Amino acid sequence: MSSNDLSFAGFSGSPGANLPALRGHNTALVLGLLRAAGEEGVSRLELAAHTGLTPQAVSKITARLRAEGLAAEAGRRASTGGKPATVLRLVPGARHAVGLHLDRDELTAVLTDLAGEAVAVRRAPLDFEAGAEQVLTTAAREVTALRAGADGSPVLGVGVACPGPLDHTTGVLHRVTGAPHWDGFPLRDALAARLGLPVVLDKDTNAAALGLAQDLPRAAGSFGYLHLGTGLGAGLVLGGSLYRGPRTGAGEFGHQTVQWDGPRCGCGRRGCIEALCLAAVARGDLPAAARALGVGAANLVELLDIDRVLLGGRTVLDHPEPFLDGVTEALTDLARTRGGTGAGGAVPVALARGGARAVADGAAELVLAPLFGARGPGPAGGPGAS
Repeated sequence: MSSNDLSFAGFSGSPGANLPALRGHNTALVLGLLRAAGEEGVSRLELAAHTGLTPQAVSKITARLRAEGLAAEAGRRASTGGKPATVLRLVPGARHAVGLHLDRDELTAVLTDLAGEAVAVRRAPLDFEAGAEQVLTTAAREVTALRAGADGSPVLGVGVACPGPLDHTTGVLHRVTGAPHWDGFPLRDALAARLGLPVVLDKDTNAAALGLAQDLPRAAGSFGYLHLGTGLGAGLVLGGSLYRGPRTGAGEFGHQTVQWDGPRCGCGRRGCIEALCLAAVARGDLPAAARALGVGAANLVELLDIDRVLLGGRTVLDHPEPFLDGVTEALTDLARTRGGTGAGGAVPVALARGGARAVADGAAELVLAPLFGARGPGPAGGPGAS
């Protein structure tokens, strides 16, 4: 993958691991199929059939991947009318990625392999509102500790997820709710300089949604991930692809006004769902917090006609039943008023997988996803070699 590819993916920093095998779209398609196949593996003929590449092109790509240690033989499989086909698999431990979740009061760091499985996890106290130096120092310390556990395998980069709003393409924070002094700070570039690794930055909810989307078939399904912790936001996956918006502004779910004369929100306005939820949680009224979250979820379903709603964040994880019940009730009421008792009925609600680590795991996926091909609608690939 060229430096231009890294820039397009939102990366900044030193070149990092030297990966001459990762050259372009076709290689990413092959890697993606190897990743999806898991330990069972996939034959070269199957790779050609699923990508549209010629067998010769697939052989050339897989030879490079094997030379780089990214793929290995996984045995042989019976084939029709010929000798048994050699099966290839991804070598997960050949490379690693780091995911950082910078919450307002805690840092979670995870080291993952190429399959996205966690190899090591670290947590540390963090005061995000204290400013850049404390955040950079804590992040550098935790990443250094994680890299020591990588067994010498190259670390591809660091994905960083933090509260928004921010600009994913430039890596610059905007006026983070409750911490306006971050406005204009180039966090991505500052971390890249401190860590000496490529860095990609995104909102915490976007990172979590990207990680959760890996469970979906290509171009299949839309969902909203609602994250209630120290704040409230959403990550949106539409048609199988993460939707950020042209300015990374999508998903500011917590700042929709639902009560004109409501409590003052940290963003400066009144009656935001985030303010209502957090105020209800603070006074111990979880049913009221769940009702407010349910109102927002129903608005989201009305606006985007998504297939499901996933809930996460520490407040939800600490009290899952009230929030599942409250949001489910709101979406059931919505389906009833719209006559949605037929096919599908109410939009389903569930806890997001990954628990308290969902954002950090998704942050690592910010690094890994470009290596395995873009998610979204369209053909899996075209002819030619890479």
